[in-house]
Amino acid sequence: MNGHTTCVEAVHYFLQQIEQDKHLNAWVETFADEALSLALTLDNSFKTSGKLNGSLHGVVVGIKDVISYKGHHLSAASKILKGYKSIYSATVVERLLAEGAIIIGRQNCDEFAMGSSNENSAYGPVLNPVDNKKVPGGSSGGSAAAVKADQCMISLGSDTGGSVRQPADFCGVTGFKPSYGRISRYGLIAYASSFDQIGIIGNNTEDIATLYSVISGPDEYDNTLIPKKDILHEVKKPLKIGYFRQAIEHPSLDREIKQSFLDFIDELKKQGYLVECLDFELFNYVVPCYYVLTTAEAASNLSRFDGIRYGSSDKKNITDLSSLYAINRSKGFGQEVKRRIMMGNFVLSAGYYDAYYTKAQRVRQLLKKKTIEFFDNVECIISPTVPSPAFDLNEKLRDPIEIFLADLYTVYPNLTGLPAISLPFFTHSNTLPFGLQLMCSPANDVNLLLFADELMNLQTNRKN
Repeated sequence: MNGHTTCVEAVHYFLQQIEQDKHLNAWVETFADEALSLALTLDNSFKTSGKLNGSLHGVVVGIKDVISYKGHHLSAASKILKGYKSIYSATVVERLLAEGAIIIGRQNCDEFAMGSSNENSAYGPVLNPVDNKKVPGGSSGGSAAAVKADQCMISLGSDTGGSVRQPADFCGVTGFKPSYGRISRYGLIAYASSFDQIGIIGNNTEDIATLYSVISGPDEYDNTLIPKKDILHEVKKPLKIGYFRQAIEHPSLDREIKQSFLDFIDELKKQGYLVECLDFELFNYVVPCYYVLTTAEAASNLSRFDGIRYGSSDKKNITDLSSLYAINRSKGFGQEVKRRIMMGNFVLSAGYYDAYYTKAQRVRQLLKKKTIEFFDNVECIISPTVPSPAFDLNEKLRDPIEIFLADLYTVYPNLTGLPAISLPFFTHSNTLPFGLQLMCSPANDVNLLLFADELMNLQTNRKN
């Protein structure tokens, strides 16, 4: 609160921005009246007491349409949840409101957070604010697009395999995925429970760190949370940084992204950092392992959506319970969700459980073991965030395998529980932004944010 701008004025500004660029389709719904009412309350309170109502007083936030907000619609961008209103608020929402934040609306996303382009939404695709002919990334595409288009100060998304970092990369903003167990998942619609994390998309690391300090920490409603707090280490040069040889040599990596990455490594060395090339022989198993396990968990988690207990239901000409399930789920789910449910049921079936699911779990354990070895030698690992800049709308919808490869660099932190962040470092010759991904050891989120801020300052000085 600077004494020159009121909360009401701030909310009016963002509502105007949303209306002005509504063609981006970043929002499913805005809470205009409620947001303005809360803003007025905050302004009056400040005038009376001269004190802020919490560390987020007047911060205007958007939330992805997979995060529960009591009394508000919640659909996961799916027809199957049409008309459903949440009966409770997610822990992160409660903590935002307790610190004076203003939630201005819910943001468009890929249906049930399944996708890498935000084209799999019942509300239609989101457009990239940088180039409206391009996708914004997914599944938190609406959240990233809204921040880039100045439609809110900061957004909450969810990240199962890059769904915060990849759209942040495509839109040229900052996207942070915490360690597994740092932010409560209570109130988050589950896609794959052992991978999902609520993440933050903002304009800079400072904003993200501020929000993270509010919404992270133990929660009685989520027993997967890490009980101990982050240990903050002072960042000292020479910081030892690693990168994966297989990631940089991968044939799908865009040549300009590769060259920009290698040039930045040279700059790090000039600045006194120690940089080590790491051999990651399991790299090519990361994406298949991720999709076997996440689709299996998705098939289980989405079995509850049948149109009976909540959401949309078609009861016409129904003769038995099985046909009711089949009709509701066939009409309610989109193509990508159906594809992943079918894949999940396949790998969990009696004849293929050991061949696929069990082996993927073994690979995941090997990845975690290898990760411990990596961080015994380096303090931070860097990589490209994605193999290419934002692609055209409709370009990859016909080839699910190709769009799965968009997750090439982002799924590894979800498989191993690492904190990771995408920073908007570079610009491609086609004028599209692309980023740099940083990863730290599990439960070391604060240090990651410090590393990120230091490297962001280094890159800013390079450009100047």
